[in-house]
Amino acid sequence: MDSSRPATTPFDMSLVQRGARLRRSPYHEATQRYGAIGYTTYNHMLFPIRFDSFEAEFDRLLTGVTVWDVAVERCLEISGPDGARFAQLLTPRDLSRCAVGQGKYVLVCDADGGIINDPVMTRMDEDTFWFALASSDALLFARGLRHAYPDLDVTIREADVAPMQIQGPRSRDLVRDLVGEHIAGLKYYWWTRAEVEGMPVIITRTGWTSEVGYEIYLLDTSRGSDLWDAVMRAGEPYGVRPTGPSDIRRIEGGIFNWGADMSYENNALEMGLERLVGWDLDDAACISLAALRRIRERGVTRRIVGVELDGDPFPALNFEKWPAFEAGGAERIGEVTSAIHSPRLGANIGYCWVPAALAAHGTRLRVDTEWGSRGATVVPMPFVDPEKRIPVS
Repeated sequence: MDSSRPATTPFDMSLVQRGARLRRSPYHEATQRYGAIGYTTYNHMLFPIRFDSFEAEFDRLLTGVTVWDVAVERCLEISGPDGARFAQLLTPRDLSRCAVGQGKYVLVCDADGGIINDPVMTRMDEDTFWFALASSDALLFARGLRHAYPDLDVTIREADVAPMQIQGPRSRDLVRDLVGEHIAGLKYYWWTRAEVEGMPVIITRTGWTSEVGYEIYLLDTSRGSDLWDAVMRAGEPYGVRPTGPSDIRRIEGGIFNWGADMSYENNALEMGLERLVGWDLDDAACISLAALRRIRERGVTRRIVGVELDGDPFPALNFEKWPAFEAGGAERIGEVTSAIHSPRLGANIGYCWVPAALAAHGTRLRVDTEWGSRGATVVPMPFVDPEKRIPVS
C-alpha cells in the first residue's frame, strides 16, 4: 500500500443533497410505500429506477405487467393559434401527417441538425402538441427559439401532467379493468381521454419497452397516490409489480437513451433515424432541415451500431462509456454507450459509435469494459423483434 496516500472509505450516498430543488413526482409517496430501492435525478426530479433486481424486473415485464413512475417525462406543451407552425419548427418530422389523437416519435433538432431531444409527441388538438421529454433543456431551447419568431402567436410551457407507464403482456388486461372495455380499440401510438375513479387522465398506447404497453397521464397531479393505488388494485389479479425502466428490454428493442446514446452532437442520419425526417418539407418549415440536407449530401463519417460483446455476463449496466478499438488495433475509434447482459439472448448486448467504414455487420472490435477487455461483433439491431410486431399486437 502507498503510505503517502491517505486511507479512504466509500462515500456515503446518504450525504447527497436532496433538498427542495429536486422535485418529487406525484407518485413519490407511493413509490416509497412500495419499496423503491434506487433513485436517480431526471429533469430535476427524483426518479425511482429499481424495486428489485434488474433480471427480476425484466422477467416480470416479459411475463406479466409492470408499473413505472415516469412523471419525470416532463411535457413541453406548444399551443396557441400558431402552435402547429411552431411545433414544426422544432422537429424535422412532418407533423401534417399526425392527426389529432395520434402520437409520433420525433426528434427535436437545432439549426445544425443536432438532436436536442427525442420525445414522443402527441397532438392534443389542431394547434396543441405535447412533447414528453427526455432529461434535457428542451423547454429552455423552445423558449429561446420563440424569440427568433416574434410574429408567431404561441404559448410555451410545461404541462402539469404526470405520466406513469403500464408495460408488459398483461397491461392490456389491467388497463381494461381500470377504465373499461372501450380501451381495447386504442391503436398503437394513439391516445384517448378517460377517467379512473373520477380522476381525469390521458391514456396512450406507448412505452419504453417494445412490449405491449400504455402510458397514463394524470391531469390532476394532486391525486398521484390515488391513481397509483387504483392501478395496483386493478393489476393485482395479474401479478402487477412496480419496477424501474428496463434497460435490458430497451436495448434489446433498439431504443436509444438521449444523453447516453446520443446528444446534440449527433444527428438523425448518424443514428439511422432518417425515417424521422420529412424530406418533402420546405426548409423554412423546420430550423434543422437545411442542415440535414447538407449532411445527407456529404454523407456521415460515423454511425451508432448494435454490438454483441464476448465473455461472461455483465453484472450491471455500464457505468461509463467504454473505449472501442478495431480488432487488433491500438487507436481508439469509438465508444460503447449502453451495454448490458440479456438473459433471454444469453449475450452481452449494446450500442457502439464507430467510423462509418466499420459499421458493417460482422465487423470485429475490441472494447475496454469495466470488467476487462472484451471482443465485440457488430450485429443488426433491434436485437429482438426487429419488425416491432410485439408492441403493435
